[in-house]
Amino acid sequence: MTRLLVLTDRAQAEAVGHTLRGVVTAALEAGAREVLLREKDLPAPARRRVAEHLAAHAAAAGAALYVASDIALAWYVDAQGVHLSAEDPWPEDHPGLPWGRSCHTVEDLVEAQRRGAAWATLSPVFTTMSKPGYGPPLGLGGLAAGAHRALGLPVLALGGIVPGRARGCVEAGAAGVAVMGAVMGADHPAAVVRAMLGELGDMAPLRSPP
Repeated sequence: MTRLLVLTDRAQAEAVGHTLRGVVTAALEAGAREVLLREKDLPAPARRRVAEHLAAHAAAAGAALYVASDIALAWYVDAQGVHLSAEDPWPEDHPGLPWGRSCHTVEDLVEAQRRGAAWATLSPVFTTMSKPGYGPPLGLGGLAAGAHRALGLPVLALGGIVPGRARGCVEAGAAGVAVMGAVMGADHPAAVVRAMLGELGDMAPLRSPP
């Protein structure tokens, strides 16, 4: 199955008049089956409430919820995994949940694979305003190089992924794509999700998801 992972960003959702919960609900109703809760700037009680809400809606839709950087919160809401940022410490022991890693170079991917990551994102593939500061875009060539070097690790392309770009990412070797701004900042997030799922629907990744 070719993967579509939706990353949350309440600021982008609110900028176009939506709520984070509303956007995630729309994405799930449109067919998204993987959501990553970010919102790491929220106070712990508020983030826990958001996590509980999203976990309940994801479960009802048969979707997976991952939590960024907080293993304890992932366990608390019965999430399906935890996603570590490039700045997070590597797990000293297996956290008991599948875990992924944000990577920005080929070397990052190789190290994530060596340490036992179940998946990784690689960014920025294209120019993006959501997460500036990680160097120039890698392009499809950089994505292909990373997927080749970390063969066996499901790599999700991240950064500037919009409808029309997902297919090229999978053809370059990605197991799927991760999107944030294209969905969170959309006037009609469900339409974006449906378009991307349609683009990916007849494609098979080069490797199986975890």
